[in-house]
Amino acid sequence: MSSDLIVSVENRVGYLTLNRPEVRNALSEDIVTGLRDQLVAWERDTAVRAIVLRGAGEHFQSGGDVKRMGALAGLPSAERRALFEQRIHNLHPVLFLMRRIRKPIVAGVQGAAAGAGMSFMMACDLVVAADSAFFTLAYVHIGTSPDGGSTYFLPRTVGMKKAMEIALLGDRFDAKTAQQWGLVNFVVPADRLADETRKLAERLASGPGQALGNTKLLLNGSLGNTLESQLQAEGISFADCAASRDWAEGVTAFGEKRKPQFKGE
Repeated sequence: MSSDLIVSVENRVGYLTLNRPEVRNALSEDIVTGLRDQLVAWERDTAVRAIVLRGAGEHFQSGGDVKRMGALAGLPSAERRALFEQRIHNLHPVLFLMRRIRKPIVAGVQGAAAGAGMSFMMACDLVVAADSAFFTLAYVHIGTSPDGGSTYFLPRTVGMKKAMEIALLGDRFDAKTAQQWGLVNFVVPADRLADETRKLAERLASGPGQALGNTKLLLNGSLGNTLESQLQAEGISFADCAASRDWAEGVTAFGEKRKPQFKGE
C-alpha cells in the first residue's frame, strides 16, 4: 500500500486517510488504486462494520493535482483528451464501491473539500464537518466540467437550481451553509472533529450490520426505482433482515426493555 493512503482498523471501524497533506490531499493514482483495493477487501471483511474517509493534515481533499495537470498543458489536445478520459474512468470503480458496499461510510471533513473532494464527500453516507471547513466545486475555475459523480449527487441533494449555482459559479461556501443545503449532516468544532467522527462511526459499527447495509442500498436504489419496484425491494430486504440473528436480538431486547447487543450477523 502506498504512503499516499493510510489504512487502519479500530473498534470495528476501518479508517481510510488520504495522506498527501503537502498538496491538500490532492488525488494521485496511488490514492485511487488504494481506495479501490481496500474497499474490495473490506466488502466481505466482517471485522470492519463501518468506514471513515478523512484527510491527513489540515484539509480533507482538494480534488485533482492541478500543478501536475499543468505540466501536461503542452501536450497535443488529442493526447490530453485520451489521458484525462482514462484517469477519470479509473476513479469510477471507487465511487461504485462506495455506494455498493453494505457498510456505512462517514466522511470527516476539515479544511478544503474542493472539486473531487466534494464528490468523495457526497458519495459517503454521512458527513461530519469541522466548523472551519469550506467547500467549492471549483472545476469552472480551471476550465472544465465536474467529474467524480458530482453532477449525479449534487442535484439529488440540493435540487437542480442550487446545483447549477454551485457548479456554474464555483463559489466557496462554509460548513453551516453546506449543512443548510443538505450536503453535511453534522458541524462540530474543529478540535472535536476526529472524536465526533469516531463516535459516529463506532455507533454505526455497533449496529445491526445487515439492516444498515440493506437500508443504504434501498435508499440509493430508490433514486432510480418506481414505487412498485421499491416496495418489492423493501419487502425482500425486510424478510432477509428478519432471518438474521441481529433481528432476533433486536425484537428480544425490545420485549425485555434492554439495549440490544448486535453482532452484525
